[in-house]
Amino acid sequence: MKKRINVFFMVLLLGVLSVIMPLSEVVPVAAASLTVKLHYHRKDGKYEGWNVWMWDEGGDGKAYDFNKEGKDMIATKDVAPGAAKVGFIIRKGEWEEKDFNGDQFIDLSDMVSGTVDVFVESGKEGFEKKNSKDAVTGIKVSQAKYNGDINIAVTMTGKVKEDLMKAFKIKPEVKIKAVEEGSDNLYSIILDKALDAGGNYSIIYDKNEYKIIMPNFYSTQKFEEEYTYTGDDLGAVWTKDKTVFKVWAPTAKSVKINLYKSGTVGTDDLIETIDMKSDINGTWIAEKQGDLNGVYYTYTVEVNGKKSETCDPYARTTGVNGDRAMIIDLSSTNPDGWDSDKDPNSGKNITDATIYEIHIRDLSSDKSSGIKNVGKFLGLTETGTKTSSGIPTGLDHIKDLGITHLHILPFYDYGSVDETKLDKPQFNWGYDPKNYNVPEGSYSTDPYKGEVRVKEAKQMIQTLHKNGISVVMDVVYNHVHNAGDFCFNVLVPGYFSRISSDGKYSNGSGCGNDTASERSMVKKYIVDSVLYWADEYHIDGFRFDLVGLIDTDTINEVVEKVHEKHPNVIFYGEGWTMQTDVTKGGYAMTTQAYSTKTPKFAFFSDTIRDLLKGSVFSDTEPGYVTGAVEQEEKLTNCWMGAAPWCKTPSQTVNYASCHDNNTLFDRITMTLPKVSEADRIKMNNLAAAIYMTAEGIPFMQAGEEMLRTKDKGDGTYEHNSYSSPDSINSIKWDTLDNEVYKDVFKYYKGLIAFRKEHSVLRFTNPDDVKNNITPVEGLEKNVVAFNIKGGINDGLFVIFNPNNHETKVNLPESYWNICINDKKAGTDVIETVTGEVKVAPISAMVLVKSDVKSSTEAETGSKDISSVVDNETKNETSSNNEGGNRSLFIILGIVVVLGIIVVSLNRKNKK
Repeated sequence: MKKRINVFFMVLLLGVLSVIMPLSEVVPVAAASLTVKLHYHRKDGKYEGWNVWMWDEGGDGKAYDFNKEGKDMIATKDVAPGAAKVGFIIRKGEWEEKDFNGDQFIDLSDMVSGTVDVFVESGKEGFEKKNSKDAVTGIKVSQAKYNGDINIAVTMTGKVKEDLMKAFKIKPEVKIKAVEEGSDNLYSIILDKALDAGGNYSIIYDKNEYKIIMPNFYSTQKFEEEYTYTGDDLGAVWTKDKTVFKVWAPTAKSVKINLYKSGTVGTDDLIETIDMKSDINGTWIAEKQGDLNGVYYTYTVEVNGKKSETCDPYARTTGVNGDRAMIIDLSSTNPDGWDSDKDPNSGKNITDATIYEIHIRDLSSDKSSGIKNVGKFLGLTETGTKTSSGIPTGLDHIKDLGITHLHILPFYDYGSVDETKLDKPQFNWGYDPKNYNVPEGSYSTDPYKGEVRVKEAKQMIQTLHKNGISVVMDVVYNHVHNAGDFCFNVLVPGYFSRISSDGKYSNGSGCGNDTASERSMVKKYIVDSVLYWADEYHIDGFRFDLVGLIDTDTINEVVEKVHEKHPNVIFYGEGWTMQTDVTKGGYAMTTQAYSTKTPKFAFFSDTIRDLLKGSVFSDTEPGYVTGAVEQEEKLTNCWMGAAPWCKTPSQTVNYASCHDNNTLFDRITMTLPKVSEADRIKMNNLAAAIYMTAEGIPFMQAGEEMLRTKDKGDGTYEHNSYSSPDSINSIKWDTLDNEVYKDVFKYYKGLIAFRKEHSVLRFTNPDDVKNNITPVEGLEKNVVAFNIKGGINDGLFVIFNPNNHETKVNLPESYWNICINDKKAGTDVIETVTGEVKVAPISAMVLVKSDVKSSTEAETGSKDISSVVDNETKNETSSNNEGGNRSLFIILGIVVVLGIIVVSLNRKNKK
């Protein structure tokens, strides 16, 4: 039975629209314009790459380019009416360098309109400000906010000197009963009656008009109770006989479905328009008889007198650029054998994972890849690809490396790449969601056909599974590409995004809008979306971008719902603490600080990242592997899975590099540019050895195992290559032709193999770590070591020496097999030692407790680590080992016979 909507409340709810439209609709609407022109002068005359980051006080920042006007280099910014200050930072590129290290502010409190010229000299603090001839000075409204009763709080940029009852007017006209002056230029306007919640109001002061911010009703308990829909049938549900459409749009006056032949906006191919009927909890429903598989559709919604056409938030696929949704028979997109496809690493713990992060285009865009499907899902299905010299690339390389999970940067439909212009160079990481439940069209061989992207994404996943690799999807639910155009916000204006108290989008993400996950239908959408990818695409893990902007209740519900069907799916993300304007009280965000509130969700450890190579907020600050001192205690805690914010190793993702910031090798080079390449490689390998053996979950950026660089060709290195060309971002496979780089690959491969073989490096709880691992005391400065009991041969001994000289370490009484040293890593024995061991400069050493009784026997049976990586050498080594084993058996036999003789003689003597 349909629930009748309270008409009065619906009208009340429409008032939210006055608050939650895009920024252009919440700022003062008719105030005179105010412009800042920032003049920048450099003595060297080199302006290439320089820009200025400017923001209205309390608002969002944006980059402004310098353009030549006459003799000056000028950046121009239009100031939001009411802004009392504008902040600025002159920088190079994307924060590669700052002209002056600090925020500076231009005081505009006395400016109403006109132009303000600001003159800045490079490298100097301060500036000269001049008002142009058109400048109008005075005071203005900074903010006007209605409290929901009969009071409007007005903040002015200065003291109002005229008669207060005559100074202000409300539009549309509402009688002002009184005006009271408070402190700090705050005025309270008391009205004769309450404002209509469904109206749009402005305040007029000195002939200028400013928008009044209205209260937000979306987060009220009454709205949530009335309009929370719990069904699982949103979107277009297809059967061969009919398709049922259901959409959530509680504030809409009407909703229609538009059916199209194609998925290309602008094409005149409308089939028909169907009226939808209002249904329960703010939903609208309609159905169409017949087989509509392959038909495209949109919704037209009327809200507050405005009609808008948009895509379906629950679209399963779309046409080109994600503008029109497509009705689809999903079963028709399944590759052969899809029903039996499963996670190849099911049944394992999250600490058993070794995660490798890749961007789909990076994998194949360099000509040395040998991959035919450049930048496509299908590029990850190709086997047998090689460089011109025969080095394996792509999937074969990844499989050979030995990782368990492939973390793929966003491959849902994102907004920054134009799918109609794929013949032109375009690149983006994809952290700008447009359609959350649709694969990205630029990664398909035909973005115009909605079914193709679905089929090819499934083919990619199935191929990876067949090769023993689980798939992690990078998801970005914390913000969208464009909040005003995002389909959810078009259907229910502003509901999906957080709005701050000043009427602007909350911007903790730095992307212009934060997702209001605390609202019931946003939470439902995120849960439904993640579950859909796990169900339909067999995704084995999810990495959440900026998860610190999403509340813990939402994340826990995501994990719970997915684990009901898919208990092996892993979850991790960026738990950084950021400021965001949550629209309800009582919510904790999913940050490292609240890790105990999300026990089945892991977090990137910036603690170990910055410890190893230095802070990402500095180009040159050293880390443990590049010369930082007095880091022993910090490293000990991180290695044992106990960073200050972390209570269990199953919640810490250990890494030295990812797509963000500089690559590991670039950062080492930037910190120590004069150090030899050989030593820099040692530092790289030492960092890898630390995080690869540490308790927790190891994670690496693709190409780190071949010293990946993002060299810009001018002696500098790109740290934020989100939109850089292929020349910067591509994996340079032919670097493996160099034996030095190939040795690094072998070292990483050996580290991964060693970790897999030793379960004591993969504990899931802190008690096991505490009971089995003992930090070693009495070592040389900067050297860190651990004595580990349990596992193969009942013990490991791990040593890290970042010093530029050799160090000596006393071993526990036993024979020890060295498996990792400064040159090699793997599961094979390099050398067997006892007593004291010498650890080479800038290196790790990992030893396994041996059951061999003499060094001679150990040498006879030792193996060469190259058997791990080189097939020819592997065969040779295998043959040599067989001979060694035969010798060992002969020696052991002689020892046994001699033992028997000794025992017999003893017995005779006793008699």
